[in-house]
Amino acid sequence: MSQASSRQCAVELQALPSRIGQVRRIVSAQLRYWNLDPLIEKAALGVTELLTNVHQHAKPDKVCTVEIEFLLGRLTVSVHDHDPRLPAVVHLQDGPDPLATSGRGLALIEAVSESWGARPQGDSGKVVWFTLPAPSATPVGIPATPAYGAVGGGVFRDPVPFGDGAGAAETVRGHAVVRSAVAR
Repeated sequence: MSQASSRQCAVELQALPSRIGQVRRIVSAQLRYWNLDPLIEKAALGVTELLTNVHQHAKPDKVCTVEIEFLLGRLTVSVHDHDPRLPAVVHLQDGPDPLATSGRGLALIEAVSESWGARPQGDSGKVVWFTLPAPSATPVGIPATPAYGAVGGGVFRDPVPFGDGAGAAETVRGHAVVRSAVAR
C-alpha cells in the first residue's frame, strides 16, 4: 500500500562551530533512520554551509532552527535565523580573490542541490533552504518517529525562490525555484 508520507525534524541551536558538527551528525543519523542514506553527504554539506553562514554573518545573535522534511520524494533542509539580510551567491568568476578560502558556501549548495532559495520572515529574520530529490529506491515504509528526540510536527513553510528570477525556473510545491547552472 503506497501512501504520501511526510517526515519532519527540527533542531534549535546557537550556530557555534562545535554545534555545527553536532547538527551535521544529527541530520546524518536522521536520514539514516529514514532510509535516505544516499542523501546524507549532500545534506550534511548543505547544512554545514548554511550554519557556517549563520555563525559568520547573522546578527543580532547566532540562534537558528534547522529543519529537515521529507515529503513527496524530496528532502528539504532549511535554516531560519534572526537576521533579515538575504544571502548572495559569490561565484568563482565574480569573487575578488579566486584563492579565497571562504565565500562560496551558497555556490556549493547551488551545485549539489536540486533547488535552493531564501525568503525574508519579516521582523523574525529569514529562512534559507535547499532541496534534494530522493533516490528512486527509497522504501515506502519510512519510520515516523524522529531520532534523537528532535522536535517534529511543526508547520512547514513552503520555500520561496531566491534571486532575481533571471535563471531557469520550474514549479515545485506551487513556487518557482532557482536551479543550479552547474552541470551535475
